[in-house]
Amino acid sequence: MSSAPVSSAAEPELQRAESLLGPDAQRRLSRAARLSAIAAALWLPQAAALAWGIAGWAEDAPLSRTLWMALVFALLGLLRAQGDALASRLAYRAADQVLHAQRQALLDREALRLGGASSGALSALLTEKLAVLGPWITRYRPAMARARLLPLLYLAVILTISWAAGLVLLVAGPLIPVFMALVGMAAKDASQKQMVEVGAMNTLLIDRISALPDLLLLNAAAASRAEFAARAEGLRERTMAVLRVAFLSSTVLELFSALGVAMVAVYVGFSLLGEITIGTWGLFGPGLTLFQGIFLLLLAPDFFQPLRDLAAAWHDRAAAEAVAEELGDLRQDRLVPVLGQGGDAPPLPGPAAISLRGVSVRRGEQVVTLPDIEISPGESLALRGASGVGKSTALDVVAGLLVSETGQTRVAGHALVDDTADAWRARIAYIPQEVHIPDMTLRTFLTGDSTSEVPPEALHRARATRIVAALPEGLETVLGESGAGVSGGEARRLLLARALIRGADVILADEPTADLDATTGAAIIEVLQGLCAEGRTVVVATHDPALAAAMGRALDLEAAQC
Repeated sequence: MSSAPVSSAAEPELQRAESLLGPDAQRRLSRAARLSAIAAALWLPQAAALAWGIAGWAEDAPLSRTLWMALVFALLGLLRAQGDALASRLAYRAADQVLHAQRQALLDREALRLGGASSGALSALLTEKLAVLGPWITRYRPAMARARLLPLLYLAVILTISWAAGLVLLVAGPLIPVFMALVGMAAKDASQKQMVEVGAMNTLLIDRISALPDLLLLNAAAASRAEFAARAEGLRERTMAVLRVAFLSSTVLELFSALGVAMVAVYVGFSLLGEITIGTWGLFGPGLTLFQGIFLLLLAPDFFQPLRDLAAAWHDRAAAEAVAEELGDLRQDRLVPVLGQGGDAPPLPGPAAISLRGVSVRRGEQVVTLPDIEISPGESLALRGASGVGKSTALDVVAGLLVSETGQTRVAGHALVDDTADAWRARIAYIPQEVHIPDMTLRTFLTGDSTSEVPPEALHRARATRIVAALPEGLETVLGESGAGVSGGEARRLLLARALIRGADVILADEPTADLDATTGAAIIEVLQGLCAEGRTVVVATHDPALAAAMGRALDLEAAQC
């Protein structure tokens, strides 16, 4: 499916929501709307057949007339059911297509967005918020098509029978869309506030779960529970506000619908009793015939039914607009360009030399200027300096995870561009501060294959043998997305073992000894020194004087920028 066009901030909300659909979904929904309207319009001949059959039964007409009308009614009902089913199938397929495309586009985009949304807010958008697009897609467009066609069609037929009944519906009908529009503005505002509260609630939950050990150590569990309870109360109030608006609009709709149907019923009843002799065109005599009266009674409620359906879908539309507006705001955020496609590629040929010249990088609203850096093949370098000076930024630039606004980065004798980034990353082992271990077995994580052998020598050199032995299933243990079951220092040693197994000849490590005890930190330093001795290029960003001293050269970025 082609990606939906990006809407501008000045675009109307409905157009924003419509822009999420894409051409394939638009075509499916147009067909679904037409089928739904045509299927609903079949009630007109159905009602005529039912009224004619009942009138014949009451007027002692031959039984065959009633039976034929019953057969016509049943056949039209089957045809109507088939049309509704096909329309629903098309609408639900369009909804599935749109939700899948929007989720994938959001995941692809958020992976590259500066700063990035919190995991709680992102999960709320991906699950709870995007899900509200489903009812809007499946209900709103078909309901709008029925509301545009059926009331006018029914009104035209009713007016040919009784101008009085038509006048009643003509007065009551237009009041409903007017009140729907007024209530709709309140519904959109209430939905927006509810969506904000849902995102905040998810963010708070994820943050508190990740900080649970610290909260327990600081004896702050009670305060955290109180904050969570306050946030939950806020979400309850926002949800109740949405429900109040929904009940208000439903009450207004049902009031005018009931009044309109009741007035038509009173008119038909008194006309059939002969008490009212006006309101018809006089073609069949004064008053209404039994067939006409029953036919009017069957059509009057269905005159309002499309408006009822549209009112129900109106709240879906308001929620969809709120989500579309949030997605539109995300699209306007600056993206971090990442070089390459992130796929597998053969290693980039050439000696593992690294050169940064005149490089500056934008991170959010800040521009980080890096000094010129030259790293020879097999050299070890420690990048030092205060927090925010650009140590981690320099590593990200070397790995092709950030693209500089100025200057040039060269690796292995090649310019680091889209065409070379994936091949260059095939030679790199990156050890971040926060290690992410995917949801796979440790064997697969270390070797890239679920059946490959893990060399014991690699585990021994990385000081990871005891780590693996302590896991419940050894190399077959699934550590999960957060690396549960191993500490930060253990996860970094596993990454070093992975670098040894896969033969990476360029090691980039961001604060590899941070927050570790002296023994674990010394073990990691020893492993990095061993990699340097083998001729691998090692670049570390660190505040640790012991690690910086263990490298062949140290570069103070703050001093180098002066």
